[in-house]
Amino acid sequence: MSMSRRLERLLTIDQLLRSGKRITQGILTEHLEVKERTVRNDLHFLRDRYSAPLEYDQSGKRWYYTDPNWRLPSISLSQGELFALTLGAKMLESYVGSAYEKELRSSIERLSERLPEQTWVNLQRLADERIIFRPGAEMLNLSPEIWQQLLDAFNTSRRIWIRYYAATRNEESDRVVDPYFLDIYRGSNPYLIGFCHKRQAIRDFRIDRIKNLRILDETFEKDSSFNAKAYLEKRFQNEGGDKLFSVTIWFNPSSAPFIKERRWHTSQKLVEHPDGSLTLHLVVAGLNDLKRWVLGYGKGAIVKEPQELVQLIKREVEEMSQHYKLSTTES
Repeated sequence: MSMSRRLERLLTIDQLLRSGKRITQGILTEHLEVKERTVRNDLHFLRDRYSAPLEYDQSGKRWYYTDPNWRLPSISLSQGELFALTLGAKMLESYVGSAYEKELRSSIERLSERLPEQTWVNLQRLADERIIFRPGAEMLNLSPEIWQQLLDAFNTSRRIWIRYYAATRNEESDRVVDPYFLDIYRGSNPYLIGFCHKRQAIRDFRIDRIKNLRILDETFEKDSSFNAKAYLEKRFQNEGGDKLFSVTIWFNPSSAPFIKERRWHTSQKLVEHPDGSLTLHLVVAGLNDLKRWVLGYGKGAIVKEPQELVQLIKREVEEMSQHYKLSTTES
């Protein structure tokens, strides 16, 4: 007998007994879709192995717990581990929200039923009142259906067809993709990384930009030479690319403290200068996310190389300058 199947049945029996409804042998047999003998064995197992306060009411022909505060033992967890689970659920709900909302609520409810009530209440209150997760701008179009289809495709190693919106070109296109893995950067903008048959290369697809998805009959094998960790290490934030750039950026003394207190990229090297300024060296694929990041430091950052990034910054600043000159003139 599969222990996991028995455990699943025990959890279901426990849930039914706590439902407040009249639970008969027939109800258990029908709900679990097993024979009466199996139900009897499970009930005896609960009572003998876990000391469950189970009684059978002959007049009402029902099973019930004589002590409603009894809890089915599960994996032994410390209070710290329980708190980590609580925070993990909040973090996941905050980051991928609608895609997992239903499953998260169900999981939390089932877990809470098997914990001492006051312990769970205290942990929930602490998580709700003292720790707040703010993932940033909320994704409006993350479809739970597409998310679930992706997970199904991963589990069965099957190709997918997608209708994808490319924001940079403001157009939609059809793609056939071998889905390799999901990348969730800082809890936002989940990306599908996979082999694109149209481009014959590894490509990134932001999941909320997938308009339609269909799982195909064909299975695939992931390229054995592909290294997910190495692929992601080349990126700066969300952006990847086929070409690597050696980047040097100088930060003035006011901005330098904010740069040296964090690791921005796996390749970074910092050189601190006597006046309090510093120089940051990176090797990254893609420059657009890096351009936006540098602009966030305003006059506190100067790109030294590569020239491609210098020109991107220069054009952006010139166009911004024109916008603000027009605004000044009009006012």
